[in-house]
Amino acid sequence: MAILPHIHHTPAGRVLVFDSATYVGAYVAHAPDTSGGVVVNASYSGVLCARMVMRARPEAAIGLDCAIGKDGAGIAGLWYYEALGVPAAAADVMTAEMGNGADMYDHGIISRVNDAAQALGIEPGMNVRDAARCMLTGENKPATFDSARRLVVHTADSGRSVVCTDSIAYALPEDRERNVLCTAGHTGRSVVGYFRDFRPWAFICSDGGGGKNDSGLSALEAVEPDGIAGASVSALTARMGDGRSTYFDGVISAANRIARGKGVRVGQSAREAALLLLA
Repeated sequence: MAILPHIHHTPAGRVLVFDSATYVGAYVAHAPDTSGGVVVNASYSGVLCARMVMRARPEAAIGLDCAIGKDGAGIAGLWYYEALGVPAAAADVMTAEMGNGADMYDHGIISRVNDAAQALGIEPGMNVRDAARCMLTGENKPATFDSARRLVVHTADSGRSVVCTDSIAYALPEDRERNVLCTAGHTGRSVVGYFRDFRPWAFICSDGGGGKNDSGLSALEAVEPDGIAGASVSALTARMGDGRSTYFDGVISAANRIARGKGVRVGQSAREAALLLLA
């Protein structure tokens, strides 16, 4: 392993490839100019490693996901970077050797990205070499980027759709009395106003882990007089803040009377429940 990085120079900038995030500090201490470029390092993408990498003031960063790990610690640094406005990604640890930056650069496959990287068109499935280049050039950047990550996953013959979006606050006028919204905030009292204002045909949110006095579910019953069917998925099954995870990963943990009347039951997948709610 080499403490000094292997540097790939491109017309758009440079890519610094390290075997470890711990080597970045030593490099910064002796290099005349370390700012800019993409730092690729074969360490986990946690907060500690992100702090080390940020000493080089990179334009973007790529590390390993280390199988995500307990409490998501293997990729928690992606959101540390995001808070600083730095595009960042993590590569699947089964595609690259830990502690071998060159192998990661040549063979690693991206598994996770933060929103800043997603805005540049960096996606899971890209190889690390291409992702680093695109982070510099912006060549894969989409013409528009929807920060709400709205996705229509199904449209019925009736014209009603199942729509994923990260928050009920991102509902649109076209959802009113028409669409089933799979969102990713809790189902507590503070969202009742959104349901009443936007009046989706139905909704599936997160239970937020339940909370004191089942406060993460209180909106379910509160909107029954408004005629709105609603359900929640367990926060242990779907990522909060990620509407797509609500739909694709979520398992129903609670439903209001109107949703139960449509056949929604605890233990169902959110995908099955959403189709029932379309009826």
